[in-house]
Amino acid sequence: MPGENLSRDEARERAALLSVDGYEVSLDVRSAVGDDHREGPRTFRSVTTIRFRCAEPGASTFADLIAPSVTAVSLNGRDLDPGEVFDGSRIVLEDLAADNELIVDARCAYSRTGEGLHRFVDPEDGEVYLYTQYEPADARRVFANFEQPDLKAPFRFEVRAPEEWTVWSNGAGERADGVWRFAETKPISTYITCVVAGPYHYVTDTYTRTFDDGTTLEIPLGAMCRKGLAPHFDADDVFLVTKQGLDFFHDHFDYPYPFGKYDQAFVPEYNLGAMENPGLVTFREEFIFRGKVTRASYEGRANVILHEMAHMWFGDLVTMQWWDDLWLKESFADFMGAFSLVGATRFTDGWITFANRRKAWAYRADQLPSTHPITADIRDLQDAKLNFDGITYAKGASVLKQLVAYVGQDAFLEGARRYFKRHAYGNTRLADLLSVLEETSGRDMGAWARAWLQTAGVNSLTPQVLLDAEGRVEELAVVQEAAESHPELRPHRVAVGLYRRGEDGALERYARAETDVDGARTVVAELAGADAPELVLVNDDDLTYCKIRFDETSLAALRTGLGRMTDPLARALCWSALWNMTRDALLPAREFVDLVLRFAGRESDIGVLQMLHAWAESALVHYAAPAWRETGGRLLAQGALRELRDAEPGSEHQLAWARFYARAAFEEADLRLLRDLLEGTEKIDGLEVDQELRWAFLEPLAAHGAADEAVLAAELARDDTASGKRHQVRCLAARPSAAVKAQAWAQVVESDALSNALVEATIAGFARPSQRELLAPYAQKYFAAIERVWTERSIQIGMDVVRGLFPAYQDSRATLEATDAWLAAHAGAAPALRRLVLEARDDLARALRGQECDAAAG
Repeated sequence: MPGENLSRDEARERAALLSVDGYEVSLDVRSAVGDDHREGPRTFRSVTTIRFRCAEPGASTFADLIAPSVTAVSLNGRDLDPGEVFDGSRIVLEDLAADNELIVDARCAYSRTGEGLHRFVDPEDGEVYLYTQYEPADARRVFANFEQPDLKAPFRFEVRAPEEWTVWSNGAGERADGVWRFAETKPISTYITCVVAGPYHYVTDTYTRTFDDGTTLEIPLGAMCRKGLAPHFDADDVFLVTKQGLDFFHDHFDYPYPFGKYDQAFVPEYNLGAMENPGLVTFREEFIFRGKVTRASYEGRANVILHEMAHMWFGDLVTMQWWDDLWLKESFADFMGAFSLVGATRFTDGWITFANRRKAWAYRADQLPSTHPITADIRDLQDAKLNFDGITYAKGASVLKQLVAYVGQDAFLEGARRYFKRHAYGNTRLADLLSVLEETSGRDMGAWARAWLQTAGVNSLTPQVLLDAEGRVEELAVVQEAAESHPELRPHRVAVGLYRRGEDGALERYARAETDVDGARTVVAELAGADAPELVLVNDDDLTYCKIRFDETSLAALRTGLGRMTDPLARALCWSALWNMTRDALLPAREFVDLVLRFAGRESDIGVLQMLHAWAESALVHYAAPAWRETGGRLLAQGALRELRDAEPGSEHQLAWARFYARAAFEEADLRLLRDLLEGTEKIDGLEVDQELRWAFLEPLAAHGAADEAVLAAELARDDTASGKRHQVRCLAARPSAAVKAQAWAQVVESDALSNALVEATIAGFARPSQRELLAPYAQKYFAAIERVWTERSIQIGMDVVRGLFPAYQDSRATLEATDAWLAAHAGAAPALRRLVLEARDDLARALRGQECDAAAG
């Protein structure tokens, strides 16, 4: 609908006109249960009262609401005709008074796409579960409002629900006379209000903190999940990390947690990792582990818990004015998640994961044609939706890590403390943060912000080493380069490490210098006179955001000694640099695969190991020359099986290699071993084939025609749960049959019957790199369908389809030309849709360059 895509100009105009004093929202969700045979979507009643002031009496504006129908609208006691004032997404409000009261009675639709009020029916027991998800602008699918972050207000919610349900919202609630009523919130933005309702399994605890002045803060804690997941729910660990995080942020922020209680809901079919609704954080339920997982999974969950907690201050207490300053919350939460993870929990190696995993996301995003400054130009809500990306999160967090190195940790944290106190319950822009950091650090933040926040692209830093006659360093310099499209050279605070082999053959650091790199070439004077290095690691300790390059001597040392680097962070940085070189067609894919096969078995950090598995797969699928793929695939499968058999029985490394082996398997002997492990006729000492691992083994069997529909149906009967259903749907779509692919395509592209989670599973099964020929007919169909899909479906489903079904495995010049032809013929298509296609095109072009590099090496 035309009015769904709110523009920044409209939001500015409305914010200048209105001040919102409060909301009262009454929802009746009793219709969520029972049969519903009516035409159209299943709906619930939503009645909203908004009290607001207008700076220009007599002016006009609009309220936001996306709903199938509106029963009544009243403005200042005048009944308005819903048919005249409501167009499906906006309610026109004319002749406003200085003080206004708007009452809207509507029928809103339950969601099956994870946007708005999502309704989920558990296939295991038929129970119904509800939860809301709004960011950036889907609260208007549940109640009438002014849907923009800078029109904050207190909210009062009341909910009528089935008798046997419990209901939660941002404030503390209680049930009386069949109605759940919730305490009024502090002034918050619409997109972080929240309701969760259903027969959830709920566990409680309490956090207590006594401050230096003798006052005590007591925060009720809660954690919930579906009843079917209760046997797997390790709430004790969730509460442990929660309490550690609250302690850490109270220690460093000097601003007590401001939102009363702290509930955390793990909910089904969630589109995101989590959402920072104050007092009621929502998470995807995959963070409840149904089988054995590695330490990296627990670390990832802890990081997300802490990321969302950081938002209570960065984002909820102080909120960006409009979405172009989205980084003011997401970059800070991403950085604070890692900072507190290392400082407060058992995951003291969190910066390794950050360097290896989070930055990989940022480096990819920052080299796409859609890259943007961290402070982006967000014209409208579709722009905003797409900017929850690797730039806003991971690059922003990386830049903040650089900022801490630049101004010092004490000045950074003192700036944060002043920022909270100065802008509590308000809205800010970039200048508000820079001003407090200038106060606390004494540094000119304007130049830093221009270089790091207001330009795009990633720099490369390469060492240059000159040796004197005695073999010592005469001069060591760092050369900085930038892409032609984004030529900005930035100031970098870096550590440069020199490494050589010790007596035991291990690569160890023997010299280090911190310096400010600025401009095209910077001499590191402190390292002159040092013994000749075998390896120079620029950005040792990962202080800045850059692509590390190596000189030839360093590269040679890594080819023989990468597995013998003793420092795990340095090792992770080298792996990351080698992967960037592979993506940039500077290192042949087959050489990267060979390095993984030779050295990954020695990797101690399980998160790094799992990342190497993903990179090795990607190198083979996208960057290896087509003629070498089968050879490379066989080498990966053989290497994975060798490491699986050699791994310590029962260890997380054994589990990681088992999962990697399953993904690499394609030859009959490997598929037979997977089948035998499933049936129990073959065993590997210490490897427990639990239900999640069973599905991991079944997926390649299905994809290679070794597990048919009957086998998958039998497995679903064994695991008749929501998780099992998602696995089964993915495996069904993975089968190598033209009829299967046609059915999967129709279910996703031609119908909206599937929920968001099953759309995601179907796409994942449909698009298999081993089925390139089978998928070839869908390249043309993709380009014919995407504009219609984008127009007809929700933005989340549209994004899933456009990204997930792009013919990436038809990696040829012809596909590149077809993509260019679509872009040329659809210059007027929605900018957000064009952005997704441009990104996919860039990935394809990068893959073709990598394949040329690999073929030349062969």
